[in-house]
Amino acid sequence: MNKIKKLFAGATLMALGQQAAQADYKLNLMQGVTKVSHDIYDLHMLILWICVFIGVAVFGAMFYSIYYHRKSKGHQAAQFHENTTVEIIWTIIPTLILVGMAIPATKTLLELDDVQKSDMTIQITGKQWYWDYKYLNNDIHFESHLDEASEITHRTKGADPRSVPNYLLNVDKPLVIPVKTKIRFVLTSGDVIHSWWVPDLGWKKDANPGFINEAWTYVDTAGVYRGQCTELCGRDHGFMPIVVIAMEQADYDAWVKKTLDQQKQKPDLSDQNREQLMAHGKSVYLKNCVGCHQIEGSGVAGLIPALTASPKVTGGIDPLIGFLQAGTSKMPAFSKLKDNELAEVITYIRNDLGNKIGDEIQPNKITPVYDDDDDDKK
Repeated sequence: MNKIKKLFAGATLMALGQQAAQADYKLNLMQGVTKVSHDIYDLHMLILWICVFIGVAVFGAMFYSIYYHRKSKGHQAAQFHENTTVEIIWTIIPTLILVGMAIPATKTLLELDDVQKSDMTIQITGKQWYWDYKYLNNDIHFESHLDEASEITHRTKGADPRSVPNYLLNVDKPLVIPVKTKIRFVLTSGDVIHSWWVPDLGWKKDANPGFINEAWTYVDTAGVYRGQCTELCGRDHGFMPIVVIAMEQADYDAWVKKTLDQQKQKPDLSDQNREQLMAHGKSVYLKNCVGCHQIEGSGVAGLIPALTASPKVTGGIDPLIGFLQAGTSKMPAFSKLKDNELAEVITYIRNDLGNKIGDEIQPNKITPVYDDDDDDKK
């Protein structure tokens, strides 16, 4: 009896879950927030209703003929062949319909590709598995990774995704744009084919290695718009979301100033306590290492070595620093990490992930590799 009750309760929960999922299920194309997205939606509806009209007319005529001219009523099939009038009619009418559909479709396609007279340009580079954004008008440059809450949840067995707001659709650093500004995007890739897609903007565009694709947008309303990579770009394809925040011009200008000021700042190389090093190191690990070495440091058998009890991790600190900075044929050189980030992640992997060395390294003990005029790593 208890088993029956449990099965009934499970079926009820499944039904409720299906109802909740269906509440957000939409059959039609979304309209978006840009003129282009509205034009695409209008084109979609126009073609849909043309197809509906053709379907009703053709099947209506067919079913009428089948019913009222059936053999049981004594009707005899007419015998005719090569009726010139009929052939002209069923050639001209579809041609006119196709031309009528092609005109608005061509207009919309030309609008999608019109990147002329843009006010600003942003370069988008897809990488496994995050997005790299560079504002070509003001030199703002940053990476956008899956947010920590989603990263931890999807890699932790038994974790509840419903406890994370915008699960798998949130990032640590969103792309920020001003409203009422024509923005040109140039898209490429640093490794494999990716595809940048924000449904509210009305389009998606592939990011191909060695090629440049272009797109543009003009957002009228401030807000947060979310999207994803829509190309099967590898094992963690489902974990590289996109978040676009459209701001009023004054707010955007303030964000630009703040971001540029932060980029000009040298990294903070002051001493940190153990808790700070570990907390910051975990964040660095989740952004840069977890995709290969896994959240518990176990690696991938036969492909990626484990960090737990690894001789490189648990050995001397100086060789470990050099190893991370140099990289290998399989592991990229982490020269993009600032000295404080490198110290933090080294402290973290030596004292977590099953390792308990008990030591730490401070940021000022990392050999600096900064240029005087640029705080990007060489």
